[in-house]
Amino acid sequence: MARKHPGQSILENAYELESPADNVAYYRAFAPTYDTDFAAELGWFYPQAIAEIYHRAAVPADLPIADIGCGTGFVAAKLGLAARDIDGMDISPEMLEIARQKILYRALHQVDLTGPLGQFAGHYGAVLSAGTFTHGHLGPGPLRALLEIARPGALFVIGVNEVHYEKQRFGEALDAMRDTGQITGLRLDPIKMYSKAGHDHSDDGAFVLQYRKCPPASAAP
Repeated sequence: MARKHPGQSILENAYELESPADNVAYYRAFAPTYDTDFAAELGWFYPQAIAEIYHRAAVPADLPIADIGCGTGFVAAKLGLAARDIDGMDISPEMLEIARQKILYRALHQVDLTGPLGQFAGHYGAVLSAGTFTHGHLGPGPLRALLEIARPGALFVIGVNEVHYEKQRFGEALDAMRDTGQITGLRLDPIKMYSKAGHDHSDDGAFVLQYRKCPPASAAP
């Protein structure tokens, strides 16, 4: 039997969260030790995978980046870009404060993805996320809302836990977004979320969704 790592409790309890308020309260307690007790302990590879896929697909216009559910800043750290090129968004003020101390971002915003995002409309050339779309309260609905914050042609690199992807029917939502001319170039890349063996989630996987926002129909050639 795989040895039970302390970081598993953080992960498994997070999977039980059901509302934005649950997330705020939960990460208030774990923000100070999240990097060590969860990410380092379990070998959280997910942010690196997101960063690598972004760099393979990106063109110079795919800036600035919105790092959705940025937590303490792992995706930004793996991207290796200048802070002026990345904004972070997360629901937890305590996680954002840890990220702020790392000086990885141009700006940090406390954001609930189930609420309005109009204040960021058309700001970003790319939208990235690792670990936000997992078991819990966020289904595919926010994917449509996130289109609003991106410029036409913007690159999306969004990770979704593979079990959650199937359970919440992300595939159907993505097909509808493509078929209605909202996104183009849709592809899914399966990845492993953790680099360390020997714990109960070592083999957990995710699908990385990659696509671009279509221009308005009137602007199409």
